[in-house]
Amino acid sequence: MRSASFSKSPNVRGVIAPHAGYSYSGRAAAYAFGNIDPSNITRVFLLGPSHHYYTPNCALSTATVYKTPIRDLLVDLEVIEQLKATQKFELMDIRVDEAEHSMEMHLPYLAKVFEGHQIKIVPILVGTLSSENQAMYGQILSKYVDDPKNFFCVSSDFCHWGYRFEYMFYDSEYGPIYKFIEALDKLGMDIIETGDPDIFKQYLSKYKNTICGCHPISVYLHMLRNCSTKIKIKFLRYEQSSQCKSAMDSSVSYASAVATIDGSSSI
Repeated sequence: MRSASFSKSPNVRGVIAPHAGYSYSGRAAAYAFGNIDPSNITRVFLLGPSHHYYTPNCALSTATVYKTPIRDLLVDLEVIEQLKATQKFELMDIRVDEAEHSMEMHLPYLAKVFEGHQIKIVPILVGTLSSENQAMYGQILSKYVDDPKNFFCVSSDFCHWGYRFEYMFYDSEYGPIYKFIEALDKLGMDIIETGDPDIFKQYLSKYKNTICGCHPISVYLHMLRNCSTKIKIKFLRYEQSSQCKSAMDSSVSYASAVATIDGSSSI
């Protein structure tokens, strides 16, 4: 983040960022986290997909602190209790929490960006949600968007292409496979930028793009639809782990975005 020049702004109220190993997606993620102005933020909500544990719901962490190589991050137990009181959230078993990397990979960025600032985190594991549950959780969480002291990190990689991911959709009209993957991802990114979860749902239904954080993204879009503050999402960076040129190849895509108060010219 030090090597690039980012315009930190209090108008940046959220990010969408990848969660692969730092050698793969670290640079792309920095394009999101590098725009955060930490001065007025006291709480960060983390929305990450569940890779190993199936649940049709969202689940709350039972931990009290998340440790990083930089510093410890305290869990906001008050907000956890507020969300538990809705009776719509599961509680994560600590083994599930420890095994899941989607939020874990964002923690060192947060620890670094908020160095010298006191923040608490609200980790939320987002399961395989129905459309109705995406809308419900978006409604529940939307009130927190209107508090400018709250920030949101949405964790997602984009297309996982190749035999090992069981996804090899390809249209040769776009040229090499990696060019098609880019076009497919950027169509999804454009739709996310509209802020419309219904169009995003149609896109996923049509193309089955393997965006692993599609459920957290959908919940976030519903949050933005239901909150009073007008927030606009803008993608800043797109990369692929490698360029697929044959059916023997595979790749994962990484995209980073900021969610900014609509009408501001901070990014």
